[in-house]
Amino acid sequence: MLTRILLADDHRILRQGLRTMLAAEREFEVVAEAEDGRTAVELAERLLPNVVVMDIGMPGLNGIEATRQIVERVPSVRVVALSAYADRRLIAEILKAGASGYLLKESAYDELAEAIRTAAAKKVYLSPRIAAELVDDYVRMSKDPGPSVFESLSPREREVLQLIAEGQSTKEVARILKVSVKTVETHRRQLMNKLELFSVAELTRYAIREGLVSLETRAGSPA
Repeated sequence: MLTRILLADDHRILRQGLRTMLAAEREFEVVAEAEDGRTAVELAERLLPNVVVMDIGMPGLNGIEATRQIVERVPSVRVVALSAYADRRLIAEILKAGASGYLLKESAYDELAEAIRTAAAKKVYLSPRIAAELVDDYVRMSKDPGPSVFESLSPREREVLQLIAEGQSTKEVARILKVSVKTVETHRRQLMNKLELFSVAELTRYAIREGLVSLETRAGSPA
């Protein structure tokens, strides 16, 4: 039986490269591609792939939040996270969000194929390096259990924070999230109070530091 795969990454060249390699395997079929997290969620709900290969640093909705939404809405879909960074916090948070695997973009193709097979079999795949990072993180967090952005903010507040940090205006955030401007302003005020950060510049620096957004996905200055 074919394993149906959705590729979610904002770099077209990487998506095309992965698609070409996966197409060479008789057991795999790439059913769609997404260049941002929100599209990945929509396609996962509509197409019901077996596995989503999910980049973490995507515009609009990052891979962690996209994974959380996919797992909540279509539990049968498995997610394998693919990232350029072996960041302990990101690894822990996307696994908490429900991902079935995590590997680095520098990994060999054979490792990605094995991760997809493992996820499709409803098991969890972690490369040796990532497993070591998680062990180190467990030891560190047992000594310093401070809350992360993913624990202190609600999912919607994290979405608003990411979009603001990417340079979207309040009206654009409202349009993207399909809510009123007043609702966005309320979320913005709440997250500012929670974080004790009261300017867009401070929120942006915080979002970048916490891995919600990267410098590559900054859209520009907010209106």
